Amino acid sequence: MQGSPGRTPMPNTRLLVLFGSQTGTAQDVSERLSREAWRRELGCRVQALDSYPVVNLINEPLVIFVCATTGQGEPPDNMKNFWRFIFRRNLPSTSLCQMDFAVLGLGDSSYAKFNFVAKKLHRRLLQLGGSALLPVCLGDDQHELGPDATIDPWLHDLWEKVLGPHPLPLDLSLTPPGVPWPSKFTLKFLQEVPSTCSEELCVTGTDPQGPPSELQPFLAPMVTNQRVTGPSHFQDVRLIEFDITGSGVSFVAGDVVLIQPENTASHVQQFCQVLGLDPDQHFTLQPRELGVLCPARLPQPCSIQRLVSQYLDIASVPRRSFFELLACLSCHELEREKLLELSSAQGQEDLCEYCTRPRRTVLEVLCDFPHTAGAIPPDYLLDLIPLIRPRAFSIASSLLAHPSRLQILVAVVQYQTRLKEPRRGLCSNWLASLDPGQGPVRVPLWVRPGGLTFPKTPDTPVIVVGPGTGVAPFRAAIQERVAQGEAGNVLFFGCRQRDQDFYWEAEWTELQTRGCLTLVTAFSREQEQKVYVQHRLRELGPLVWGLLDLRGAHFYLAGNAKYMPADVSDALTSIFQEEGGLSGPAAAAYLARLQRTLRFQTETWA
Repeated sequence: MQGSPGRTPMPNTRLLVLFGSQTGTAQDVSERLSREAWRRELGCRVQALDSYPVVNLINEPLVIFVCATTGQGEPPDNMKNFWRFIFRRNLPSTSLCQMDFAVLGLGDSSYAKFNFVAKKLHRRLLQLGGSALLPVCLGDDQHELGPDATIDPWLHDLWEKVLGPHPLPLDLSLTPPGVPWPSKFTLKFLQEVPSTCSEELCVTGTDPQGPPSELQPFLAPMVTNQRVTGPSHFQDVRLIEFDITGSGVSFVAGDVVLIQPENTASHVQQFCQVLGLDPDQHFTLQPRELGVLCPARLPQPCSIQRLVSQYLDIASVPRRSFFELLACLSCHELEREKLLELSSAQGQEDLCEYCTRPRRTVLEVLCDFPHTAGAIPPDYLLDLIPLIRPRAFSIASSLLAHPSRLQILVAVVQYQTRLKEPRRGLCSNWLASLDPGQGPVRVPLWVRPGGLTFPKTPDTPVIVVGPGTGVAPFRAAIQERVAQGEAGNVLFFGCRQRDQDFYWEAEWTELQTRGCLTLVTAFSREQEQKVYVQHRLRELGPLVWGLLDLRGAHFYLAGNAKYMPADVSDALTSIFQEEGGLSGPAAAAYLARLQRTLRFQTETWA
């Protein structure tokens, strides 16, 4: 890590931070570790796990692993090669006997395999002879204060452990919190405006190599953008179709599409005004250090307009590190004092009340601290504000039924907090605003495998439970299976009212008439007593048990993670007891066996 003039990191302590990140949070935490190491005069390197030569671990004295858990307890894409290597059975049990390590996990406790990757990695490193500095840290997105509620005290203990055998020399002290760390990049502004075509070419590419990816997404023409909920329904849900002709995009049921959204034009204008930036100004971005990469797809040169519109996530809720750096950069006494208070360990309840609970955005915070915002050096924009992350959507169509087309079902996120302006999901509202009827619309996207895999063997029945928009991946699966002549499809679908949010009613009815589908519905608000999918499961216990136990069916569940997954699991356990005659422990073991053999899979979200 680069230090300030006249300061060099301590040579005796080499700290390596390795991360596995799917959405970017683990990378953000890793960079926070690097900043905190810089404050303590520690040399620190940060790398993605799959970009690090894993055989070199045997020479590393001190390693911090930061890793997320995805899907059904899977490692992120950028650590899968490392994952396969580290679990090789032929690795000696003394391989890492010289290494001190700590593991920081990032997960969501609404998922069954909460922080599974971090827990499993911690155990494996111990098996290979590593010495754990601390118990594994289990960061939780569901906590009111977010992952930082667990990470903050864990990092405090970590630095005590690290600096215990390597104390600061007497002539050095911890860099004060008010001193900013060096920016990762410098923005070199250009005097002349370059041609716009070169900027476009950098984004779209002219000769794509291989299928579309985050580095080179496909700009897919939007064909239709249709509201599929009734006009009086509380939520706007869209069925959106893209044309992927000639893209190289291929997918199967269970895969997901990633979409790169943009900020609204009004928010971009407001941001540039409060920071005193010229949106038409062009610049080149230069890393301060070797090994630091510029953001994927960022054209060189680039305009401020494009940087803010397509890269800076000014609609996100800022983390504590945002306030810490903002305080360092502030020259306004009153604003700086308030920012230091919000970024301190003692001010976390105030930060939660000001920012986290009401979901106040980066842009809104900057507007609340105008003197500080107007003096932010442009070099720090990419340190201060996170990049817009791609959003993942279950693909809701099959190429066998809709060749050269890709469809998604999008619930437009909008809700009210105590703030005057409604909170709006960046990607869903951006997609909803696009109207292909008014002219050509192109959306950057690419595809990756999802968390659900369907049986390859013919005649294996599937039971799918998809309330609300959770039905999206199962439409792709049922279309695919029907096209392949597989008729053993049972769908449990739940929504509020038949005439408001019964997605694809006509399609399901037609498939049922043809004998390709057994459809079971639960309309929760059409009777005095609410009826959900778990109630329908219990009512049809004999059918469910017969398919699972006698015919080897696979069971799938997708939807909101809050209550439904646990309720469905309880319903299944009851069915195993009532229809299969199993005891409570035996029923729980039966369910666990289904999960272990991937005959029970879930895809849920908070």
